[in-house]
Amino acid sequence: MPAPMRLRLFENYRFVLYAPFYAAHAIGAYAEAGIEVELLPSPGSGKAEQAVCDDAADVMWMGPIRVMKHHDERPDPQLVAFAEVVCRDPFSLVGATPSPQFRLADLLGKRFASVSEVPTPWLCLTEDLRQAGIDPARLERIFDRTMPENVAGLHGGSLDVAQLFEPFVEMAVAGGAHVWLPASARGRTSYTVFATTKARLAADPEPFRRMTRAIYRAQRWVHAEPAAGIAAAIAAYFPELDRGVLTGALARYQSQGVWGRDPIVSEDGFDRLRRALLGSGFLTKPVPFADCVDNSLAREAVAAG
Repeated sequence: MPAPMRLRLFENYRFVLYAPFYAAHAIGAYAEAGIEVELLPSPGSGKAEQAVCDDAADVMWMGPIRVMKHHDERPDPQLVAFAEVVCRDPFSLVGATPSPQFRLADLLGKRFASVSEVPTPWLCLTEDLRQAGIDPARLERIFDRTMPENVAGLHGGSLDVAQLFEPFVEMAVAGGAHVWLPASARGRTSYTVFATTKARLAADPEPFRRMTRAIYRAQRWVHAEPAAGIAAAIAAYFPELDRGVLTGALARYQSQGVWGRDPIVSEDGFDRLRRALLGSGFLTKPVPFADCVDNSLAREAVAAG
């Protein structure tokens, strides 16, 4: 038998959010599709994009925010997204006390900590605030603390509300905090995609076709499998995380619909993210969807079932 095809994949962060990526390895989806995928540590945001362009890896998972920024800044953009895995915003506003009738205006006057580790959740929240008629600058925002520090702040009484994702939402709730608003309720917001260079995709599409087929299988699996089964399959990727916390985090993500059911990059979700980035000044121009995304392999995988 011929040797299977291989792809080198940059792993940008190890987050519970990326369970479908790990599941593709754990359930043998890549092997079944005839592709070997080697996980490589990413050189970091801003560097990984250029490293893929320089052939240090074949593909990476990343936020479409970075694909858009690449196209916004470069006269000769090379990156293209070809499969979407996270299709809704995975962050939540978590409060120290219950707020069953929460509205965004309730953030005014609260001791609020936004995410410091990555830019997308705050930029998306600023668009929500603007849509609600609220100037984001009016918030008493703490922006330089980590999520573990903010969980401690909720539990210790120094914060009223924090912007968190899993497993920190699960940890906060276990200590008595309350989910006020999951950002997934906003609707589709394209959040994590596979991306490679246009030249590489055009020259040799077959490895990426197989990768897309495999991730589609993993997507269907994480929607059908109970959270405990997903946790068991991917626990080796999170050896220091309590299994109960991992299971609860995965269950919350399932209920919020943050993982796409297929790999087709949603134009509506892309546009919602792009509006937030334009409104915040992160982008200088509305980069076209057709320049940033090639859905041909994803549509092919869905059509093949």
